[in-house]
Amino acid sequence: MVAPDALAERLLPWFDAHNRTELPWRRPGTTAWGVLVSEVMSQQTQVARVAPVWEAWMERWPTPEDLAEAPTSEVLRAWGRMGYPRRALRLQECARIVADEHGGEVPSDPAELERLPGIGVYTAAAVAVFHYGARHPVVDTNVRRVVARLDGEADAGTATTRADIAAAAALLPEAAGVAAKVSLALMELGALVCTARAPECARCPLTDVCAFSGREVPAGPSRKRQRYKGTNRHARGEVMRLLREADGPVERARVDAVWPDPAMLEDAIGQLITEGLIGTDEAGRFELPSE
Repeated sequence: MVAPDALAERLLPWFDAHNRTELPWRRPGTTAWGVLVSEVMSQQTQVARVAPVWEAWMERWPTPEDLAEAPTSEVLRAWGRMGYPRRALRLQECARIVADEHGGEVPSDPAELERLPGIGVYTAAAVAVFHYGARHPVVDTNVRRVVARLDGEADAGTATTRADIAAAAALLPEAAGVAAKVSLALMELGALVCTARAPECARCPLTDVCAFSGREVPAGPSRKRQRYKGTNRHARGEVMRLLREADGPVERARVDAVWPDPAMLEDAIGQLITEGLIGTDEAGRFELPSE
């Protein structure tokens, strides 16, 4: 495996030239809260879809205190159709805890960050590194793939392991600021050049130190996108869309009209109620939660 300083010498000039500065959360002056919001929104959602939602969200609720005090119904409406709306609820829970227990300041310690609702190892490290400039490995799918290929493997496994984190940590220079930039650069390299099925080794800054350089990616099993149309998730999404767009509580007949399978719809409604994403008023009509 390439030494950290040698990797940084090759990787950082490339990153300076190709860093996606158009992503709004990479603008100078973005707060730790803005970085945390971007990372939560980017879980299971493409950054191109996240960017306009993030900008509108941060204009409306620029601080944890702002989001903590917002009506939950408005938070879910602002989340829109990004999917997995429980993330919006967890983000508001995070905002309340940060506002109440941390004086409105997002913690810089990954261990403290992981205590917040919905914040796992990756997101905690991302905030600590990308905003605070700390020296921690930030390991997502792209980073795991780059690190595995440097060692001669075609790809990493399907889930991040302790070994993946240790391998990424071993590539970080000792200086925290440089290490933080390397972490982001590794992620960018995996997203733009060292892609899953068509790595562009000829324009990779690490090609001369990569044990996989120039090799073909094995055909392997097809990585089909998870089906959405006709699934329980689809049914849940249609119910949420109806309630987001409604001016007030919605009668059951209107909810029934959004999905053709009564049994699947009933399951979807039950799950949404259990998860706190929808509720009912005194008349039994459906609505988004008010708090």
